[in-house]
Amino acid sequence: MSSNGVGGDVDQYSALSKYTAIVSDTGDLDAIRRFVPQDATTNPSLLYQACQDPKYEPFVQDAIAYGKKHGGANVEEQLELAIDRLFINIGTEITKIVPGVVSTEVDSKLSFDIPGMVAKARRFISLYKEKGVDKSRVLVKLPSTWEGIRAGEILEKEGIHVNMTLLFSMPQAIACANAGATLISPFVGRIMDWYAKAEGKKSYEPQDDPGVKSVTQIYNYYKSIGCKTIVMGASFRNRGEIVALAGCDKLTISPKLLDELKASKEPLVRKLTMDNVKPDPSKARVLTESQFRWELNEDPMATEKLAEGVRNFGIDAMKLEKIVRQKFEQHSAAQ
Repeated sequence: MSSNGVGGDVDQYSALSKYTAIVSDTGDLDAIRRFVPQDATTNPSLLYQACQDPKYEPFVQDAIAYGKKHGGANVEEQLELAIDRLFINIGTEITKIVPGVVSTEVDSKLSFDIPGMVAKARRFISLYKEKGVDKSRVLVKLPSTWEGIRAGEILEKEGIHVNMTLLFSMPQAIACANAGATLISPFVGRIMDWYAKAEGKKSYEPQDDPGVKSVTQIYNYYKSIGCKTIVMGASFRNRGEIVALAGCDKLTISPKLLDELKASKEPLVRKLTMDNVKPDPSKARVLTESQFRWELNEDPMATEKLAEGVRNFGIDAMKLEKIVRQKFEQHSAAQ
């Protein structure tokens, strides 16, 4: 804990940025331009929302034309390439706004397919290169399944950096550290959701929030062993959760909550810090596959939320595919 704090006339967004790199959790380019965060993250859910806005139509049409030109004779392969290109089109625009990196997520259907995730990540990096974006500006988002973590390990050794998402537990965090992942995204709000339902609660005080406690535990473990993997808290339900994690390496925050931070002048105290921490790598745990699966299985919250997260991202990916498929067919009919 640390007593460092910022108050007075400084808004909480500015105060938080002194301790933590702020990342925008949205695919909305206008929102990203408004805040100009350090980095930005996207996923199929966010792109599905964005692509219902007419202003994104040029990106969609470019993706469709690209898929038809380069996707071979098979229509499904053309469509898949078009969707990949759409992710990269939006991601490329984001790199023109933020100074740091953009996270681009692989298809949820690949969550248990190591070769599939590796191939998709390589394709993303190749498509970004065509658009003039270096791989150093990109994090490929992978699910923190055992297979996703193994894919991440392969990619990191190739110099492709990963953001391990759908992370809800310490065994997942340990395995990601073992794999040399560049960044992890523990999901604060979804952890809180599970415990609130299980315990019949409507809310928690920030310091008692199960999601906040989970990220704090992971952060402290990583720092205690000298792990270089970045901890980026994600999936926030309220401003209190964010303030309670001030000092975390990074926090990815929705535009609504970024607005709330901008509007608040309440004092903000740094909660997570490396002060007085002497890293000891010998304390690091290494998990085998069987240990990982057993420890994850022993945590019903993490087991349920991981499976649910994979399913829900898959549902939104299908919604996005449906929109692109309709436009794909319209494009074909017009030719």
